[in-house]
Amino acid sequence: MLRSFLATVDHGSLSAAATAIGTTQPTLSRHVRELESVVGTPLFRRSVKGLEPTEAALALVDDARLMGQAAEALALKAQGKGETLRGTVRITASVVVSNLILPPIIADLRQAEPLIQIEMVASDAAQNLLRRDADIALRMFDPTQNALIARKLGDTSLGLYAATDYLNHRGRPQVLTDLLTHDVIGFDRADDIIKGYAAHGFAVTRNQFPVRTDDQMVCWHLLLAGAGIGFAQDLLAGERPQLERLDLGMRLPALPVWLVMHEEVRSNARIRRVADFLTTALTARLKS
Repeated sequence: MLRSFLATVDHGSLSAAATAIGTTQPTLSRHVRELESVVGTPLFRRSVKGLEPTEAALALVDDARLMGQAAEALALKAQGKGETLRGTVRITASVVVSNLILPPIIADLRQAEPLIQIEMVASDAAQNLLRRDADIALRMFDPTQNALIARKLGDTSLGLYAATDYLNHRGRPQVLTDLLTHDVIGFDRADDIIKGYAAHGFAVTRNQFPVRTDDQMVCWHLLLAGAGIGFAQDLLAGERPQLERLDLGMRLPALPVWLVMHEEVRSNARIRRVADFLTTALTARLKS
């Protein structure tokens, strides 16, 4: 009930709150009604902006958050006591890693540990391990949350690539300034590539990139299809014979690869087994 109550306070509507915590709107509504029955007063009023908490609700928020945090900590500790290689482990990773790197590793894991079920969350947003959004996270940035156990597995380098078909049609750039006359696949709203150009002395806008998307998998498929020059991980692009690496002197930072989990679950046998399996497989892949 407390989780549903706090989600409704935070999001201002039953539908948004239900989506945020992964439940249904009727279930969340029932939880709110049950809590109202316990406290004996309405907790929300309808307005043009949605659901607004009453004074009674606002008076409960701080205590409810503390109780919720305590319940989550207790659940994590209980989860950490699991000693069998049976049950579910939830893994989150970026969209690219989830689609292009993890599937064969998960297939091998299923062969090795058939009693462990795997849930995968493909997302470029950082899932909150402290709130048990996932048991294990694979991240390409340094973890910042406290109470997390992090293993750096290595780094994955980036390169500039294009499909041979595109290069045969448009010609092969020889120097960095040649990129300004080529079709480069860019981001729609993110400005990382624009900043990269600026670091090399090129002041460009998003209009410099005739094909734009913030979806990394779409970028990858556009690159493979020959829609333009793009940025890709060397370990992935190097396996595609239709792609050519362009060495134009552009300085691209390597991406760190971290395996992260909450310290309370590291003693859980199945989570530890999956974490160790992923560590071994990914470390080998990064070195290949």
